[in-house]
Amino acid sequence: MDLTVNLKKNEEMLRSAFVRCDDIKFKSMQVGTNRGRECLLIYIEVSVSNLLLDNTALGQLFQYLNTLPEDRVIQALKANAPGISDVNVYQTLQEAQNGLLTGAAILLVDGFKGALKISDKGYPGMDVQKGSTEKVIRGSEESFSESEKINTALIRKRLRSPNLKVEEQQLGLRSKTNVALVYMEDLANEGVLKTIKERLVAYEIDGVLDSGILEQLAEKQWYSFFPQFLTTRRPDRAAMAILEGKIVVISDNSPEVLVLPTDFNAFLKTTDDYYNRFQMATFGRLLRYVATFIALCLPGLYLAVTNFHTQILPTKLLLSFQEARIGVPFPAALEILLMELAFEMLREAGVRLPGTMGNTIGIVGGLIIGQSAVEAGLVSPIIVIVVAFTALCSFAIPSEEFAFAFRVLKFIVLALSAWLGFFGFLLALYGCLIHLAGLKSFGMPFLTPFVGPELNGNQETKDAMVRFPLRLLWKRPLTANPNQRRKLRRKRE
Repeated sequence: MDLTVNLKKNEEMLRSAFVRCDDIKFKSMQVGTNRGRECLLIYIEVSVSNLLLDNTALGQLFQYLNTLPEDRVIQALKANAPGISDVNVYQTLQEAQNGLLTGAAILLVDGFKGALKISDKGYPGMDVQKGSTEKVIRGSEESFSESEKINTALIRKRLRSPNLKVEEQQLGLRSKTNVALVYMEDLANEGVLKTIKERLVAYEIDGVLDSGILEQLAEKQWYSFFPQFLTTRRPDRAAMAILEGKIVVISDNSPEVLVLPTDFNAFLKTTDDYYNRFQMATFGRLLRYVATFIALCLPGLYLAVTNFHTQILPTKLLLSFQEARIGVPFPAALEILLMELAFEMLREAGVRLPGTMGNTIGIVGGLIIGQSAVEAGLVSPIIVIVVAFTALCSFAIPSEEFAFAFRVLKFIVLALSAWLGFFGFLLALYGCLIHLAGLKSFGMPFLTPFVGPELNGNQETKDAMVRFPLRLLWKRPLTANPNQRRKLRRKRE
């Protein structure tokens, strides 16, 4: 429905649309030198600053209008004579409602057709914070906030190029959540960008309250334990991904942004891998790969060897294991299962408890329960060591979502190892490898660069388990525009 030049009629339409909305305020005022021009300001209670403040856009606007004769007020509004930035004129009722619900103020003036959207303080939210997750040794400490506008600004702060594009849309039938696609126009692959846009609007949902909802709806292989989106709270990591030709999806009200497409190797990288020397980065990355393997395999491998294939162990080590198990009433499989569940419960409790109490319960609780179980003769000391070392290795995986996949698969490996021994252990690993080989993230094989390295001249293998010197990483990955693969060259003297 179109808005009219009649203020009273426009007011009636908007009041009927927002009936029983006590947080939305309707403030009638008069402007002009003789205060003869009626106007109406509509705003959400906490999203607009005090109108009397001189340094607000609304305050400056009303001060300016009060210096004009009534017959010039409409002309000044049409020309935006005050020069206020981010002023939009809405011609329809639906546009005015949507503009108001973004946190802006809506100004209706008698005789002026339409409504003026004037941005002000906006919804309350957190400013840029110091990152509490994705800890790094070297690099920026800024973290994404819960505002989509602030997050896009943090990326543009690092990539000051007109080729950096920010495409916004509203998703969610009732939430009308702002979602932004951020990418470098000349670097992003057009086919991947088109696929992402199609996936984001493939479903209609009442509300998009976090980027995790977008992630679940846009994943093609939704049944997999492994995430097909890389999530990050670090603006420098998002900017780094954009320079590789990837696309970043930012959802309002969420500090987690999505980076896609992604691959297995990306979940084991950190930003300071590129800020530190290649020897240090390679050592840290190899440690993470080893930790990933141990987090998945150690309990199952221990069970397979001690229950089925004891002949491969040295005699002294085997006798030591046997002596430690004297008096334990449970079989080894149940013993490991109980301890693994206890540690998982401690980890979950540590996450849910507030502040430092959560960290304390995770450490102290694990020590107390482990020691008490050993002293009570319920479990053997070696089991506590195996389970604790497995949990420690899972903490070394940089991505929490990626680590969770291995935490779940660990129980499958454990079950098959307890049933079939070493054959079951290998069967579980083989099944996991087949599943990973079939995964794709928006058309990109998940095991890149371990599969098809020749497609990019073996360039991506230089940034896999071993990180080559930075001067040798001169090519972008396969996800980038084929015409813009080169990213590093020596300047001509």
